[in-house]
Amino acid sequence: MIDNPGFLLTILAFMAVIGPLVFVHEMGHYLAGRWFGIGADAFSIGFGREIAGYTDKRGTRWKLGWLPLGGYVRFAGDMNPASQPTAEWLALPAAERERTFQAKPVWQRAIVVAAGPVVNFVVAIVILAGFAHFYGTRYAPPVVGAIVATSPAAKADLQPGDRLIALGGRSMESFADIAQYAMMRPGETIRIDVERAGRPLSTTLTIGTLEQRDRFGNEYRIGRVGIGSPPIEYRPVSLWRAPVEGTIQVFSIVRGSLDAIGQIITGRRSVDELGGPLRIAKVSGEQMSLGWPAFIGLVALVSINLGFINLLPVPMLDGGHLFFYAIEAVRRRPVDQRVQEWAFRGGLAALLALMLFVTLNDLGQFGLWRNLAGLIG
Repeated sequence: MIDNPGFLLTILAFMAVIGPLVFVHEMGHYLAGRWFGIGADAFSIGFGREIAGYTDKRGTRWKLGWLPLGGYVRFAGDMNPASQPTAEWLALPAAERERTFQAKPVWQRAIVVAAGPVVNFVVAIVILAGFAHFYGTRYAPPVVGAIVATSPAAKADLQPGDRLIALGGRSMESFADIAQYAMMRPGETIRIDVERAGRPLSTTLTIGTLEQRDRFGNEYRIGRVGIGSPPIEYRPVSLWRAPVEGTIQVFSIVRGSLDAIGQIITGRRSVDELGGPLRIAKVSGEQMSLGWPAFIGLVALVSINLGFINLLPVPMLDGGHLFFYAIEAVRRRPVDQRVQEWAFRGGLAALLALMLFVTLNDLGQFGLWRNLAGLIG
């Protein structure tokens, strides 16, 4: 185990991760709005009281808030959380009203809202494409290279040379797919579809559980099948192919996030694994101390998760707005303003509750509650 990074490095690393990613996310909204002729009253990085800013020639106030945990673009006419027309909006001159968010057709509003998460995914694709191009990719077929004695694979009577076609009904294209699938499912019993000497076979296997501790002392519970990899092939990636590889990796990470959410909902994964800004800050400092490649890889991962979370159909998030726009497109009229307002209030309450929960989780991971219990005891 090595020393954890200091407090100053952790804060700087956290700001270096969150600040640029929030900026590009909000810039996606802003540029899409500009494309459709929507005016912007404010572009803020951070919430709360303004600590610095300026107003450009278009009348947009660019500013920094004192709480650097997000940001927002306030478009012209955006006078309520549901972005619905109000009496104040109707009173605007026609020319000014035409430049407001509410005046645009639903498909343009949807593009403006979706642009933020899309830019986060694009950032991650560019980073991962760069890694693929400059470092190449590792590939091994989904074939059993060796069997660890007394492992789940040995108990399931797998044999060297078996080709794993599917785990739990999900097709396996590479050995990395097997490792990722098993890692996310410690203790689960799954069906395995195998090809042995050209013949299809099926069996069940209970994925083993391995407790690991990284060099910073963080503990993880992961799944292992107990098979060795066949020979690994290192493949160079051309510049034109690199974005495809980056996109494939982004989809793989998003699928892993969906798996994790499903496991938490069904109780197969502990809610203690949910982390918030404090844990992101801790990991940011750790990855920066390991060097720029590790840190930039973390930026890609956080960017993916920022885009993914914002697309969840929760009011107050981009996905919540898109959900209401989808209903509006089908019904050909907006959802009642009062319904949206109550939905957004509920969404805000849920997000605040989740933020409190993950913060308490983070503090527990840092050992605060154990230390307090020791002091009291």
